[in-house]
Amino acid sequence: MTLSVVKRYLIAFDQYKWVGLATLAVTVGVSGVVAVQPTPRPIYVASGMLAYRRPTVIFSATTTKIQQEGQEITKDMLLDKKVLEGAAQKLLQAPEKKSGAKIKKEEAAKEIEELTAKLAKNVQVKMPSKNNDPSALIQVLYKNADRKKAEKVAEILMTEMVDRSQTINTSRLRETIVQINKRLPKVTQELRETEEKLEAYEKREQTSILAAQSGTLPQAITNSEQQQRQLRVQLGAIEAQINSLQNRLGLNVDQAYVSQALSADPIIGQLRVQIFSLESQLKILRSDLQEEHPKIVELVKQKQAFDQQLQQRQSEVLGGKGVSAPLQSADRIRVDSALDPARQQLAQNLIALQTQKEVVQQQIKGVEKTEQELRRQHATIPNKQLEQARLAQQVGFKKALYDKMQSALVDAEAAVAETTGSLTIAQLPKTDDVESTKRGLPVMLAVGGFVGLLLGGGLIFLLGMLNGKFYSWEEVRAALAEKEVAILGVLPEVSILDSYGLEMPIALDANSPYLEFYERLRSNLRRIGNKPVKVVLLTSAAAQEGKTFSAYNLAIASARSGKRTLLIEADLREASHIECLQIAIDPLAAVEPLHYYGNISECVRLVPNVENLYVIPSPGFLPQAAGVLESSEMRRLFQDVRNRFDFVVVDSPALSECNDALTLEPYTDGMILVARPGYTLSSMLSEAADQLLESDDEESSKSPRLLGAIINGADIAVKFRHDVEEVEMPLGAIDHRAIEVRSSRLPQQQSKLKKKATR
Repeated sequence: MTLSVVKRYLIAFDQYKWVGLATLAVTVGVSGVVAVQPTPRPIYVASGMLAYRRPTVIFSATTTKIQQEGQEITKDMLLDKKVLEGAAQKLLQAPEKKSGAKIKKEEAAKEIEELTAKLAKNVQVKMPSKNNDPSALIQVLYKNADRKKAEKVAEILMTEMVDRSQTINTSRLRETIVQINKRLPKVTQELRETEEKLEAYEKREQTSILAAQSGTLPQAITNSEQQQRQLRVQLGAIEAQINSLQNRLGLNVDQAYVSQALSADPIIGQLRVQIFSLESQLKILRSDLQEEHPKIVELVKQKQAFDQQLQQRQSEVLGGKGVSAPLQSADRIRVDSALDPARQQLAQNLIALQTQKEVVQQQIKGVEKTEQELRRQHATIPNKQLEQARLAQQVGFKKALYDKMQSALVDAEAAVAETTGSLTIAQLPKTDDVESTKRGLPVMLAVGGFVGLLLGGGLIFLLGMLNGKFYSWEEVRAALAEKEVAILGVLPEVSILDSYGLEMPIALDANSPYLEFYERLRSNLRRIGNKPVKVVLLTSAAAQEGKTFSAYNLAIASARSGKRTLLIEADLREASHIECLQIAIDPLAAVEPLHYYGNISECVRLVPNVENLYVIPSPGFLPQAAGVLESSEMRRLFQDVRNRFDFVVVDSPALSECNDALTLEPYTDGMILVARPGYTLSSMLSEAADQLLESDDEESSKSPRLLGAIINGADIAVKFRHDVEEVEMPLGAIDHRAIEVRSSRLPQQQSKLKKKATR
């Protein structure tokens, strides 16, 4: 029984045998060409030694540091482009090069470049195994067919390497000097600015700081406290006098002011006398006469008039500045204005003491405010001293950095004269004798044939192993039949497009010859099961197998047959292709996708060029596509469209990319698997079929229902109908007459050809 590997190899050998034979022929030919080549000239290798130079007696610390760093020499430093160019220039200036005519600058530059490349190819440097070992040696090798030239070139290269070492060391010093001079102006400017800040701060705050340090400010606070105590003692004495006078008068300060003012007014005194006279007359008359007597009534009216005048005069005396004083009864006014001269004097003294008390209180408030200001200034003294110390510290830091850079600059300038190279020539280049060998033609041909057989056989086996695609639709059909998957339709590859100028070749033309195949697919779907299929979902094992292309054309074919058809773009992980149907994309759909799918009146769009065709465009790429597909809005959308439309086609992503198709399958009547020759891998198709059919026999399982599969892009004949005749064309043939007829019907558009539907 032949092994499966052997069978695969025999099939691969039959398919790729010319590749193996070509590989064998090329290998044998190359070996023969190598064998008949003339014997090459012997190659001499000149070998020289470089040693690390020990530092001499030096006086600069920078020189010591540079010499130590110079010991860390690498292979790239020795084979630097400048070393090779310097050696090339010296070789071109040798006596044998000066015998000819004067070389132009352009030719010299080109010759130097070529010689530099040759030196880089033939020179080799072997570094010591132990890094930074002063006693170790560096080996320099150069190979050339001329022994003397090899030794000479190697010696020139070693000399350039020694010179390059010294240049590197001194360049470090010069770079240090340049960097210091570059930074020094900025450091100097910062030092000057910091010194100016300290000087300005001391000019502004030095007086307060010195006052605190000398004790002037604390003494002023003490004096303020003592002055407050004196004023409070004085205030206490004044308050004692006020209390004594109030007790003697039986009046407070305000009452004393009112009584004194009213008693001193002569008009109020006259009114009091007149009122007293009227009261005396009334008292006499009332003993003999009744109240209704005209004389008594007249005297009462006069008394009331005098009372009103007394109240008006009291308001004028006590109002002040045109403001009316509160009205009091006439009896109260007469009592308040009844002070004798002695009591009036006491009232005046009481008012004067009250005024003096208020003055002393204002003085106390002023002294307290002054004390608070002094204490505030005293409290800020530590912060001012800290700020002064901080500025002084910054000046110290800047000054230390400035001094350090000045010292480093002087040291680096002195080190330039002391620095030497880190390498020296320990041994001049020498060459050894070389023996040449002659290769035999039969041996080379035999070796070439053996290697060719191995390479050819291995290449055939590799090509056979890497071939995992189906290259014909019959192979795809056989693979699906092996998995017991029903074939719903075989769709041809598009060679003439109905969608002129559009991104995807969809059959928009009512007379498109491709609609016949999709109509046949639609009829096959109607015959599946006892219940007609109303909502179908198209997916594929991998991308680029034509699921979107098939979904669009299936929806168009259904709409052309008179069915109210809806196409749902459910691939939320890439951009929408709805522009192929001449519908603009809604830019706001991706902002709120749940609101978009929740309102069916907004998301469903009518296709203008195809009657009975509606579409729900995809919002485009969504970061949470799975969450949107699993939402209640999407579930209600599928329930609603199932009742509104006769046929619904759902375009979903490939199974290898995500599980969106499996998420949407419960909302549909089943899935259709799309395959395409030249793109579908056998392993991925088998895995997808097993995944969709693994529990199909169990009625209680929730596995997806696979309706069948369609083969897209098959090389089958397509009949093109036009005004003249009906022509049957195989795949790849272009009917120019059909193109001319289409162009005459649509003069504004141009027909385009496309070999494969990429979606």
